[in-house]
Amino acid sequence: MAAAVIAADRFPQLASIDGDQPRLRPVSPVRTDGFTVYVANLRSYHKTQEIAANPKVELCYLDDKHNQVRITGTAEIL
Repeated sequence: MAAAVIAADRFPQLASIDGDQPRLRPVSPVRTDGFTVYVANLRSYHKTQEIAANPKVELCYLDDKHNQVRITGTAEIL
């Protein structure tokens, strides 16, 4: 079920932290390997700076039936 929800949502929401303020934005994963998700991002984007300062993030996937999968983890800048 979780894999189907992930596959159905092309633009999951990424939550990151900007100082003491949470930030949420849609992202477009370029590769998913189980529950490891790769998101392309330019170094100049603010979310890159947020992740460098605090790598704790959460991705939320939602399908058309409102089933959701949330992946909480630590981001790495590769």
